[in-house]
Amino acid sequence: MTGKNAFPAELLQLQERLHHAHAEHRAYLDGLPWSVEPMTGWVRGERFSHRGDVPDGPGWSDEQKETVDRMWAEIRELSIAVAEHPHWKSVPIDVLVATRMQLKRQARPVEAAEAA
Repeated sequence: MTGKNAFPAELLQLQERLHHAHAEHRAYLDGLPWSVEPMTGWVRGERFSHRGDVPDGPGWSDEQKETVDRMWAEIRELSIAVAEHPHWKSVPIDVLVATRMQLKRQARPVEAAEAA
């Protein structure tokens, strides 16, 4: 490790995997019905809706729920691994937050960084 903003390769890889896991989770959720459980929809005038009319929601299948739970578990594990990495013990407390943000920016995939 060299330079003030250099991170251990293992930590960079963990953060990259975390970014990837978040992106996969968001993409998977985008393909699911709007409601986890079956729910009756409504027309715009019945309830507030920024989307206009909302169709009935069939809910998620057990397999979809299990997939979302598995994805969340991976995100939690990776988040903990990044947060508890030994590297953070060497970072002065007064720059810890800024250094963690630098890691997120440095490890962010190019396509995600361009979309932000």
